[in-house]
Amino acid sequence: MKLRRLFVFFATTAIVGIAACSSSNGASSAQGDDGGDAGTTPPGDDASPSMDGGAALDGSGGSHDAATDHGEGGHTEASPPCTTRVTYGSAWIHPANHPTSFDDATGKVTWDGTCTDDGPNSYAMLSNGWKPYFQGNGACIMALDYADSCGVPATCTTRIAYGPAWLPPANHPARYDDVQGRVFSDGICHPNGANCDANLSNGWQPTFSGSGTCRLSFMYTQCGGLYANPVIPVDCPDPGVLSDGSNGYVLSCTSGDAADAYPIYTSPDLTTWTQQGHIFPSGHWPSWAKSDFWAPEIHKVGSHYVAYFSARDTNGQLSVGAASATSPLGPFTDVGAPLVNDATMGHIDASEITDSKGTPYLLWKDDGNAVGKPTPIHAQPLAADGLSLTGSPTTLITNDQAWEGPLVEGPWMVQHGGSYYLFYSGNSYATTAYAIGVASAPSPLGPFTKASGPILVTGGAWAGPGHCSVVDTPAGDTYVVYHAWEASAVGGAPGRLVLTDAVHWDANGWPSVPLAPSDTSRPLP
Repeated sequence: MKLRRLFVFFATTAIVGIAACSSSNGASSAQGDDGGDAGTTPPGDDASPSMDGGAALDGSGGSHDAATDHGEGGHTEASPPCTTRVTYGSAWIHPANHPTSFDDATGKVTWDGTCTDDGPNSYAMLSNGWKPYFQGNGACIMALDYADSCGVPATCTTRIAYGPAWLPPANHPARYDDVQGRVFSDGICHPNGANCDANLSNGWQPTFSGSGTCRLSFMYTQCGGLYANPVIPVDCPDPGVLSDGSNGYVLSCTSGDAADAYPIYTSPDLTTWTQQGHIFPSGHWPSWAKSDFWAPEIHKVGSHYVAYFSARDTNGQLSVGAASATSPLGPFTDVGAPLVNDATMGHIDASEITDSKGTPYLLWKDDGNAVGKPTPIHAQPLAADGLSLTGSPTTLITNDQAWEGPLVEGPWMVQHGGSYYLFYSGNSYATTAYAIGVASAPSPLGPFTKASGPILVTGGAWAGPGHCSVVDTPAGDTYVVYHAWEASAVGGAPGRLVLTDAVHWDANGWPSVPLAPSDTSRPLP
């Protein structure tokens, strides 16, 4: 991936009142104490830091003792030392032999948010003397996360520091704002007459004098670190994600005709994924399926797990199947025949939702675009175990908006604030027109009202975002996980990569995905 223009994220624990257009009415709080001395070569300089990014230092490169002796015959464990993890954004210039993107330092390390240009690059000066460099001007992105012993509240906050061309409002002497939560930018200077604006995810639009002068530094405190898309950098189309408590997040995706069908990945945070096996390893395909293993999703239905998927039946039609397991990692046992099968038309993109009364429903798409017909998305009740259908199907939506082109597909439904939201994709997956839309209804069977247009479209480094999953984090935030092409490689290698971005719910209950698809470093979910 190419290095992209990045910003720096920083927050302190002091939160200030904010006026319109991204500014507080008065000065923001002063920066915290100077912190400790990690005793290392500044990251980003020619010499490498004297740590490997994985161990807290005591000032001399060694670790602290776990306990301190007190008196005869025994000892009492000392309080754990205050340590700071400094995580660098993806524009950070790695020193030699420093594979990680973070350093752990002894003491409370702080930063005022200032990003200083130095030739074609820029740097930040930390309170312990470190001077990390970043590729590009105004490109410093960092996060600070403190151990409990540092006395810093666990609340995630953001410091937004403005560059020299910023036009501050009246009565705003500080060159930064401190804001609760995660705030980020799209990395673009938007023309505004003789000036330019930056768009922030919380709705602020700070203005800068001149053209192309939107210099912003963002630094996150106590947000858990940083990530940058893609979160799975290999071809993994149609990602289906399960949030499963102690198992974290479980993802599976399209595998086509590979011998091992549907790779399974796990993650603790929606951004760091590890492959764990396959839904159907080689030699264990369903007896009825012969090819085209597409769009799997693993759901917890009742007390067990069900993998819903699409595959081509021996009759030649794409069909919807199901397989069960006692663990989201398998092994999965297919039910022995398709759930949805039609000799005249294919059916794909299966999904599941259990409503507030405990009734599970299967969602899927008619593959009408393959035979010159519309592409309705249906829902039908499932038996309590999720392995067979009951009742009759109900059509939820069809492709009737201009942006959707010849099809809608990839349904994923969630309940939020008493309503049901159907996220779906429209248009052709192999083009820049592919996008994500949403519709709302009072029940899983509708009637659904669509948003006026798509909520996630081609932009920046990414093209054709689509076929998403939408999940809530333990903290109550919502994220969308989806695939997209590199903008310069639509339809080609490396394929459809997996991305994740934050979802915002507005006052009227509608979701949006601000400043996405993202290609800058952002705080972890």
